[in-house]
Amino acid sequence: PYYVGINQNLYVEASLHSSDPMLKLFLDTCVASPTHHNNFTTGSYAIIKNGCVKDPTYVEYSSPYRHLLRFKFNAFQFIQSNPEVYLQCELVVCRAYDYSSRCYQGCVQRSKRDASS
Repeated sequence: PYYVGINQNLYVEASLHSSDPMLKLFLDTCVASPTHHNNFTTGSYAIIKNGCVKDPTYVEYSSPYRHLLRFKFNAFQFIQSNPEVYLQCELVVCRAYDYSSRCYQGCVQRSKRDASS
């Protein structure tokens, strides 16, 4: 566990350990949950979803390395819950400079389906 006070910055770094220098990391989804049984939806708070920033305190830091991803957001606590918050992130690994890959699409707004038919 990592301990941080409410509204303090929480810094996160993810790295890909590979001998292939042509791989790139992309943060697709990152959610916080009051329990460790998180499936990206149930009772969770989205910080990033489908590459789109959802938390106004989120800041991504540039990195000189494609295999390293750094970001921060303000720590918080779920109301009427344990003081613990569990973070689960989904990262995508792509070939560097493959502009058709998910890593280069950025924020993807999913369209809602029409329920009339």
